Amino acid sequence: MKPIRLPEPPGSPPMGVPDIFEGGVYGVIRRAVVIGTGFPSSESQSIGLVKALGLSNKHTLFLCVLRLSCQHMQRVMRPRGGINEWLLWLPVSLHKKLYYILSQIFGYSQVLLTARGEKVISPPTENGRSVGLSSILEADVKNIVTMARETSEKDGPLLVVACGRDTISVASSIKRLVSENVFVVQGKHKRCNITYLTSPPCLHNFMFQIQHPRSHLNRFDMVITPQHDYYPLTPRAQEQVPRFLRRWITPQERPDNRVVLTVGALHQVDSAALRSAAIAWHEEFAPLPKPLLVVNIGGPTRLCRYGADLAKQLTGSLHNVLGSCGSVRISFSRRTPEKVSNTVLKELGNHPKIFIWDGQEPNPHLGHLAWADAFVITADSVSMLSEACSTGKPVYVVGAERCTWKFVEFHKTLRERGLVRPFTGFEDISESWSYPPLNDTAEAANRVHEALANRGWRLRP
Repeated sequence: MKPIRLPEPPGSPPMGVPDIFEGGVYGVIRRAVVIGTGFPSSESQSIGLVKALGLSNKHTLFLCVLRLSCQHMQRVMRPRGGINEWLLWLPVSLHKKLYYILSQIFGYSQVLLTARGEKVISPPTENGRSVGLSSILEADVKNIVTMARETSEKDGPLLVVACGRDTISVASSIKRLVSENVFVVQGKHKRCNITYLTSPPCLHNFMFQIQHPRSHLNRFDMVITPQHDYYPLTPRAQEQVPRFLRRWITPQERPDNRVVLTVGALHQVDSAALRSAAIAWHEEFAPLPKPLLVVNIGGPTRLCRYGADLAKQLTGSLHNVLGSCGSVRISFSRRTPEKVSNTVLKELGNHPKIFIWDGQEPNPHLGHLAWADAFVITADSVSMLSEACSTGKPVYVVGAERCTWKFVEFHKTLRERGLVRPFTGFEDISESWSYPPLNDTAEAANRVHEALANRGWRLRP
């Protein structure tokens, strides 16, 4: 198959000139803090942007609404379980306050705070004792603000990259409390991939976000978001939404000159990552018969619903193309329902050409991206599709007809640009096709460099 040359990440500004001759330390960003929500796909967007900006080895990850326990992380947790599952739509600060008040009144009553046998998730403790509401709400903000203040004279301003709806209040508090020492990049939830750069009140502050705020874009210097996040503003979408609900589910403003539109999600897959993965997985993947077809299976979402029926459709189509495949590797995501994985395992688990990853480390995902000759991916995951389309290799999508709302627009864009084709089961996998690789992350990083340069700032890896 014809090799595809991937674009390199954007280069850093010229080096070799002492900082004092280029605006002093206050004009040079050399480190980053990433604030996440515990959702791997949303955090990958932030880290991918940081890598593309050349700061991959100089960032610290703080988790703000944690689902999975991580070592060496600062945590502010959204309450989970029972009635809390019905309060996830609230801003995280209001959710925590309401939970705290209810828990004080009812003593964490099993009747109030649990449902269907779920276990109550108690507030964080320190040395076996409750740490109190103020500590729960302000822990991350205080830590990062202190870091920014105490190290600014020596190390210059701090780049803060936050991604996820629940991180917005944290990032905005950091901006408000230490605006002269930080450059804040606020990102969004994995379901809406927007990036914002916030307008600083003073010379030593610049704010950037990944995700869509729906309104008040003038709070930001730059917004980087997928085109489909603006689908609700289209005439077709407006017809589907009752007028009284539009302000809650649509952006309030059309994109202006501060908005950079991407096709898909930002991520960490670039040419350097693929080269490293190709080397790391050479021993396992090089001997496999070609062509290698990689199948990535996600899970149903609110905008892309499916179950075992799609699994049966997928396995039937895979049976049809096995004759043109040398080998097949199948992976499930954390969101894959058991009924879907069980169907795939039952239908394909014993075929000699097929290997199904069991979920144990090491994760072969990057190896699959590097070594695959073609991909089949379920339509629910913007992140998996964006990563696969960054390779320039054939990408087939299964289940797009089951998607609704802005996902319809996303898949339409992918097809119109020649990045994907529907997976029908009649494909000849040995016949290759290609396209200019999707390069959203590097293009977004270039725009950040431009925005910083316009302010007399620069990044120094």
